[in-house]
Order: sequence, then C-alpha cells, then structure tokens
Amino acid sequence: MIRKPLDTWRRSWLVGCVVAVVLALIPGIDAQSGRKDNWVSTWATAPVARTTTPPAAAPTAAPSAAASSPVAAAAAPPAAVTASAATPTPAPGGRGQAPAGAAGGAGRGGGAIVAPNNQTIRQIVHVSLGGDRVRVVFTNSFGTRPLAIGGAHIALRGQNAAIVAGSGHPLTFSGQPTTAIPPGATMISDPVSLTVPNLADLAIDLYLPGETGLSTLSRHGGAYQTNYLTAGNLAGAPDLPDATVVRSWYFLSRVEVSAPERTPVVVATGDSITDGTASTVDTNGRWPDVLARRLLAQRGRRIAVVNAGIAANRVLSDAAGDGGVNILARLDRDVLVQSGATHMVLMLGINDIGQARQNPSPSADDLIAGHRQVIERAHALGIKIFGATLTPFEGAAYFTPEGEAKRQAVNQWIRTAKEYDGVIDFDAALRDPKQPSKFLQQYQSGDQLHPNNAGYEVMANAINLDLFK
Repeated sequence: MIRKPLDTWRRSWLVGCVVAVVLALIPGIDAQSGRKDNWVSTWATAPVARTTTPPAAAPTAAPSAAASSPVAAAAAPPAAVTASAATPTPAPGGRGQAPAGAAGGAGRGGGAIVAPNNQTIRQIVHVSLGGDRVRVVFTNSFGTRPLAIGGAHIALRGQNAAIVAGSGHPLTFSGQPTTAIPPGATMISDPVSLTVPNLADLAIDLYLPGETGLSTLSRHGGAYQTNYLTAGNLAGAPDLPDATVVRSWYFLSRVEVSAPERTPVVVATGDSITDGTASTVDTNGRWPDVLARRLLAQRGRRIAVVNAGIAANRVLSDAAGDGGVNILARLDRDVLVQSGATHMVLMLGINDIGQARQNPSPSADDLIAGHRQVIERAHALGIKIFGATLTPFEGAAYFTPEGEAKRQAVNQWIRTAKEYDGVIDFDAALRDPKQPSKFLQQYQSGDQLHPNNAGYEVMANAINLDLFK
C-alpha cells in the first residue's frame, strides 16, 4: 500500500520524460511550452546566381577566432575565385557606399556585387504579417561549395544600421551558433521568441568568416533597401557606424512567423515591375508592399504578402545578369516553397515580348502555354492563382508594334479565358485611355516601362481585396 504512490510518481515522471523527448524531436514544437508553431512566410526574396560579372573585392580584416572547426573548413577559400578591382568605399559622413555600375545597372537598385570575406552583413527586411515567434531561412541555392555561417542574429531595426535595444536574439541552427549550408541547400534557423509588429523592419545579421566568391554567391540584386557590410564578426552589435552600404540581399531566402492555422499568404510573382524597379530606396513602395498595407489595414484580417519578383525575369527563357532563370525553372524554389502559401499573383511576360523585338518567337501562344503550366502547378498544391495583365510599354527601349500585338493577345487571354482564379487588370489601371499602348505619364518613372511610386500605389489600389477571402 505504501509503494503505490511512489510507483505512480515514477510512472508519471517516466511519461513526462518521454513526452519531453517526443516534443523535442517534432519540428515546430517548443519542448518547454508544448506549443506547435504554424509557420508562414512574412517576407521573402528570390535569390539568383550571377556569373557573368565577377564580384567586387570586399575589404577584409584579420581572421576571427570565433569560427569553429566545421565552419572554418567550409570557410576555406576556393582554389580559384576571380574578383574585380572595384572595392566599396566609404561615403561622406562615415557611411560606405558601394560603387554603381558593375552590378545591377541603372534602375535595379543593387549596386556593385560584393563577396563578403570575414565580414558581417546586416540586412534590413520589411515584414508583412507580425508574430511572436520568428525564424529565418538562409540559402546557398547557387553555391558549389558549403557556405560557412560563423554567427547570425535577429533584432527589430532602429534607425539606419542600429537595432532596438533589448530586442536582439542570436540565431542558432539545431542549437549551434555556427553552421555550414551545403551546396544548393537552404538552412532554417531555430525559432526565437520576438514580438514582431505588422509591417516592422527586422535587422538580420550574418557573419561570414571565409571568402564567399562566385562559388557560394546567392543574392537578390535589386533590393531597393539599404543594408550594411562591416569587417569582422559584429553580429548583434548595437550599431554599425562605419559600415559600407550595399543595396542587395545576400544569402537570404525568407522570414517566417508563427501564425494561426489557415492564415493566408499571398505570393507576388513577376519581373522588375513586381520587384519594384524605380521605386524609391528604403520606402517599401513596391506594389506588393502597398497591397500588404491595404490588407492589414482591414479590421480582423491577418494576411501575409511576400515578393518573389526578379527584375528582367521571363516566362520561358533565362535572363542575363541578375535576371534569373525562367519562371518554370524557379517556380518551386521561389514561389511554391513559401510556407503557408494560399494565393499567388503572376505578372510576367513583358520581357519575353520586349527582348524578342520583331522576332515572332516566342509567340503569344507560347507565353500563354507557359502561364498554363504555372496555373496547373499552383492548383496542384491548392493555391489560388490570379493573372495580372501586362502594363503598357510603348516608348520603352525594346518596344515594337509586333511586341504590342503579343501583349494585347496575352492580356486578352488573361481577361477572358477564365483559366486563372481571378484577374487583376494592371493594364487598365495604368494605361492612357487615349493611347492604350502607353502609360498615363503621371504614373511612369521615365523609361515608359516601369511605374513610379504613384504608379505602384495605383496598381495595388486596383486589386480587389475580396480575392483573398
């Protein structure tokens, strides 16, 4: 009779231990609280590999002792990495400025390509939906050797390169402060408890202890966001006053927050017009950003919007430089992979049309066939997909009457074929009613192809929010 309570206690203790072990082994469950996270993408970018232009040589510092042995092995420089002589130089006032020209060209907002080497890069990302737990997905998608991470950190962003005091958390990987991402892979950080408001800026630090170069460079060229590069391991530093400015995102794929089940996630997919070319740097003026603000302004609505646009991207063929591979090749990696994706907006095809000039190939039917492939693949995963019409481009450098005929044919199919789950008519929102092949001039940026800030706002305001119910 005396031993029964003890036996009962032992059994309870054993059951508790087993439950704790099981919770620790199940992804997405916090072993201490028993909470199961439902992860949704709240910010994303589409990384590319650029091999046509060597990276600029970045300023280096003495190797840090912080790198552990597996990371140090991955950080060893490759046998041959070429770099141009261009080096980012400090700008007046102590802030650095990467030189223009070699990297993205005019209108892409990226600046020169740099290859971090024993440096910390603090990258600013503007989330859509907030949450109380967050994790980061880093990428070595285009690497041919492991990418060494010697430290990572996340915080709420303060002013410029500063972070909000008390908001910072080191990022770990299976409990370890360092890791090496295999070639072609991504790596998800362990979650941290951080209250992230809707539409907040996060500062994500990444310390890269070794030479990166072309063998590991996965970047998004036109970030239209100021990021900060500095020597040594300064992950988590309160400020980076002597950093060099870079306006690309490096080795980032997406940020996820824990959200209630069935939280909608909208993935905007397209080319430079989705990527935000010609929008003002650091203002988050891309049409997907404006759409996120509209959706989150609705009472009771919690909807995430992420951007998978790439400037110069195409439906059927690959683009040079930072334009990435065609949408059929990158759809899984950039769009369908987004955690919790429920809706997709596709605006793509103007570069296929424009780059063809008078060439009959690709035809409008070719482009429509490409769109159909995307629709089928989205529907196979239960994702609703909306077709966005192609905006006017008469006056752009690659305009031709033949191209305009293709644009009109593709738009007619998007509007009338009923193969998309809905239509977003960006063309109608931006065209001049008296000259439908041209922009309304108050909404174009000067190249007759890309909207200005007001044009991007008009695009987002033209979207029927009921599509996302």
